[in-house]
Amino acid sequence: MTKPEIKTVETGSCSMRYFQFGTGPKPMVILPGLSVQSVMNAADAVANAYRSMAQDFTVTVFDRRTELPAAYSVSEMARDTAAAMSALGLGGAYLFGASQGGMIALLIALDHPELVRKLALGSTAARVAADRSGALSRWVGLAAQKDAVGLYLDFGEKLYPPGLFQMLRPALIETAQTVTEAELARFVTLAGGTAGFDVTDRLNEIACPVLVLGAADDAVLGETAFRELVDGRTKEPLFEAYLYEGFGHAAFDTAPDYKKRLTQFFLQSNK
Repeated sequence: MTKPEIKTVETGSCSMRYFQFGTGPKPMVILPGLSVQSVMNAADAVANAYRSMAQDFTVTVFDRRTELPAAYSVSEMARDTAAAMSALGLGGAYLFGASQGGMIALLIALDHPELVRKLALGSTAARVAADRSGALSRWVGLAAQKDAVGLYLDFGEKLYPPGLFQMLRPALIETAQTVTEAELARFVTLAGGTAGFDVTDRLNEIACPVLVLGAADDAVLGETAFRELVDGRTKEPLFEAYLYEGFGHAAFDTAPDYKKRLTQFFLQSNK
């Protein structure tokens, strides 16, 4: 697979980096979750992870906007990402959002339905309640203290099952050594953007088919977040949900059949 080229789209209100891969006729958009370093640094790894979808889809992966304001809410992230999708002509996209990216995807589907043909949500939530923000609060505190190693280790421990976390621990420590103060400050702003997020009363406004994928051992948002998304959707059109047992928050990276489930959902005909 050709190495993805990092590009920038200008919307008039902001600039946003993105990369694309695949040659398929259907437009797919991936909105990744919160990360300490930009997903743009891992473009090759992302393209390789989703290579099975490259024949059916042309995939666009977005970063958050380049220049962040002092405070940047999820709703503002959704506004800017929708503008970037529109600027690139990505209407009627097959949209997949993971974790915070899923929150952004929810708002795009609600406020810009013309941009979303189908919506897939992974390890995300319709709201971030104060009593559920413990992991996020710890991460913000560690980043504010400029403790990149502590942040990476806590991040990894919450995202991955214990065995995998121990295996990845040396690599996480090594990667943490490359984190800059600017990246830590950016992380604080992005993580803070989830505060007060709540679309639970709007879930039935979503007009496109929806797939919700959760993890029973999610130590970031909890299984309750998955249940709220599922229970909050009582209205057609097509709605599917699946809970992974034995997987943590990062099931979207670790469950072996995850991409297969996405592909089947995106390609199946609506009935």
